[in-house]
Amino acid sequence: MPATRLLPGSEAEDLLKLTRELCEKELLPRAARAEREESFPREVFTLLGRAGLLSLPYPEEFGGGGQPYEIYLQVLEEIGSAWASVGVGVSVHALSCFPLFAFGTDAQRRRWLPGMLSGEQLGAYCLSEAHAGSDPAAMRARAVRDGDSYVLNGAKAWTTHGGRADFYTVMARTSDDGSRGISCFYVPADTPGLEFDKPEEKMGLTGSTTATVRLENVRIPADHLIGAEGQGLAIALAGLDAGRLGIAAVATGLAQSALDHAVAYAKEREAFGKAIIDHQGLGFLLADMAVAVDTARAAYLSAARFKDAGRPYGREASVAKLVATDNAMKVTTDAVQVLGGAGYTRDFPVERFMREAKVMQIFEGTNQIQRLVISRHLAR
Repeated sequence: MPATRLLPGSEAEDLLKLTRELCEKELLPRAARAEREESFPREVFTLLGRAGLLSLPYPEEFGGGGQPYEIYLQVLEEIGSAWASVGVGVSVHALSCFPLFAFGTDAQRRRWLPGMLSGEQLGAYCLSEAHAGSDPAAMRARAVRDGDSYVLNGAKAWTTHGGRADFYTVMARTSDDGSRGISCFYVPADTPGLEFDKPEEKMGLTGSTTATVRLENVRIPADHLIGAEGQGLAIALAGLDAGRLGIAAVATGLAQSALDHAVAYAKEREAFGKAIIDHQGLGFLLADMAVAVDTARAAYLSAARFKDAGRPYGREASVAKLVATDNAMKVTTDAVQVLGGAGYTRDFPVERFMREAKVMQIFEGTNQIQRLVISRHLAR
């Protein structure tokens, strides 16, 4: 864990302490086995929800924690350092709640948001399709108005918590007007016609279920539309900026954990009569790993402060996501190198960390898309 954190007061310090204790007692003892067995830890999300950790960035009036993003993301980093699959799940849940909070009516928020934020319900976010990942405007899933209902058909790929969630925030096409023809819907998990493919067999994050969601004549009431018709893509992109910060925080936690394991091993392992950390070649490698972790943390905290100040932060979110996930890939790879042959075995968790880091360069917008976002800001 980082040696020190600059926190704004005792409340934030107590929150981080609570998070760390929960991670040490409830997450760390379960993580390796659950990842090995590819079992989804639904009970962990209930536990985190009851502790108030699923609702931190949302207002207290809806059961949220009323915390600024600067604090929420540091909590998320702690969770990610203990168990990346759960950290990603917390970030995705927060993202799935965002459209309702930011664009829903007062009646919709009062009706659904308290349950979402309590931990009793877990959310999923349905944006991508098999042919529409980096280009969500190319989606084909449709929602057709039929009297007092909408009927949804199509398939949404790569859905975190697919088949496990209690509600789905679904983007679907309501007209053929390109990017302005997409709308956002709240779909309860028990809605008839909602089906799920077999979970993906993934390289890492195997404790996090990822599956294609199939919509086959899914009929929902018209008041399940979030925002206005045609506003869906704007809602999705607004949410992704916050989601990218969540992934940046989780990636930073994963990298911090890899660094901690590498340093601990390098202090104990001896070669040529002294601990390997005292050999300059390895000591400098560890120093570079520490710099990468600190840089990632600084990047996401900087972006969070822009968000908390109510200022535009899309460019800063892309910078944070790019830096944190690329650095996590490098740090976890180097951690395997520090442990040598031992690092390549499953006796140590660093090989799992390396596999988990890879997808973080891909989801919530690939790092090539982050570079595209940043370059477009520069072009302006």
